[in-house]
Amino acid sequence: MDTLKGWERAIEQAEQAWVEKLFGIEAEEAEVVRALLRTCDEHAVVCSSRRTVVPNVYTVELPPPVYAEMSPHLTVVGQELTDRLALHGERQGCEWAGPLTVRLDAAEQIPNGRYQVRCAPMEHITSAALKAPHG
Repeated sequence: MDTLKGWERAIEQAEQAWVEKLFGIEAEEAEVVRALLRTCDEHAVVCSSRRTVVPNVYTVELPPPVYAEMSPHLTVVGQELTDRLALHGERQGCEWAGPLTVRLDAAEQIPNGRYQVRCAPMEHITSAALKAPHG
């Protein structure tokens, strides 16, 4: 039983090391996190004095080799980023356009060669009538 706990601790420490490597020791101060928060702020839509809506789907695009190296830790890193962005939105009094999601993805063309942050409101199902399939 102690061996399993030891392995579990080692895995948790490795995941934390990846977060620290990518985002620095203080994740809130890291460049990627700041870019994510800045992207959120830049795309805010002020609807009234009491309502500001921001996109809810964020993608951090990474070069394929970095993405491949991080692939075992994508869930942990994505959740950490989502938590940071949710806290930022709460502090700013923002309303998400839908359920908040931050994901990491591989992309060949990244302007600065390190990462790129994109955002958009979640696409919703339209109210257009469905057409019957042609037989």
